[in-house]
Amino acid sequence: MIGQAPGPTLLGVDVVLAGTLLAGVAAFMVVLAIYAAVTVKDPMAKRVKALNSRRDELKAGITHSTAKKRASLVRKTEQTEKMKDALSGMKVLQQSQIEIIQQKLAHAGYRNKEMAVVVILARLILPIVLGGIGFTVIYVIDYFPDWGDMKRLGGFAATLFAGYKGPEFFLKNKAGKRTDAIRKGLPDALDLLVICAEAGLTVDAAFNRVAKELGRAYPELGDEFALTAIELSFLTERKMAFDNLAYRVDLEAVQGVVTTMVQTERYGTPLASALRVLSAEFRNERMMRAEEKAARLPAIMTIPLIMFILPVLFIVILGPAACSISDAFASKPGQ
Repeated sequence: MIGQAPGPTLLGVDVVLAGTLLAGVAAFMVVLAIYAAVTVKDPMAKRVKALNSRRDELKAGITHSTAKKRASLVRKTEQTEKMKDALSGMKVLQQSQIEIIQQKLAHAGYRNKEMAVVVILARLILPIVLGGIGFTVIYVIDYFPDWGDMKRLGGFAATLFAGYKGPEFFLKNKAGKRTDAIRKGLPDALDLLVICAEAGLTVDAAFNRVAKELGRAYPELGDEFALTAIELSFLTERKMAFDNLAYRVDLEAVQGVVTTMVQTERYGTPLASALRVLSAEFRNERMMRAEEKAARLPAIMTIPLIMFILPVLFIVILGPAACSISDAFASKPGQ
């Protein structure tokens, strides 16, 4: 019996089988994209629900909702206190260090201040864990036998550095992304605040309305405005709510908005006109930032142009001439 002839292969891989698998993966991705487009969820729905429930609890004078949540809160607090006592006994915990990490957590979107102790503990444990793994892989198992002594030492030092700076880099990266997202939506939020102020809404109602309108486009900014609106409704001093907003967001534009709101509350200046000036200023700043990036583009493109585009261009233009000259010199006289 004659066997079936094998299909075409490319680099030892069956082309028909590979094409079938790629077509199946492409069909699955198309179905997944259609499902994601159909089932679009509001990113602010859960946040607004949680913030509204918290506001209702605070208005009713309830600080702890249920016995289960209260027990969980007490248990977490006890665990954090144990960590804090252990770190204090090791002389590695300082109040100034805790305050710095708490502000970094707030910039990254984490509002639980007890997590600062966890971050400090992680900075102590992760170098030991990652350093032990690196030492085992590099020296004990000898996973990289071609590495020299200096390269091994550098790899081991890199694992220690990654363990110590890893939590800080994570918080800095997340805070940077969150700050950029808030910066993009701030001019639109100020325009909506101007409209709400001219319509006669109070400050907390205006913040709440802006949070609902911009929640889908800018979830981070909507979350901050919703929390500010809740704090404005129950804090004894409205200035504290604005100061908390400036504390949670690491952005100079937000600092300017907070200063304007505080001065408006104190001196009774027109809120709409001040916010309109701020909105125009922030839009001009965003346009100037875009123009600055566009002006840097020719200088940034110089290195790729020299390294990748010009050599190929020279080869295409001068290649045929060089081949002709080489053939002319290689040919024998008289032929």
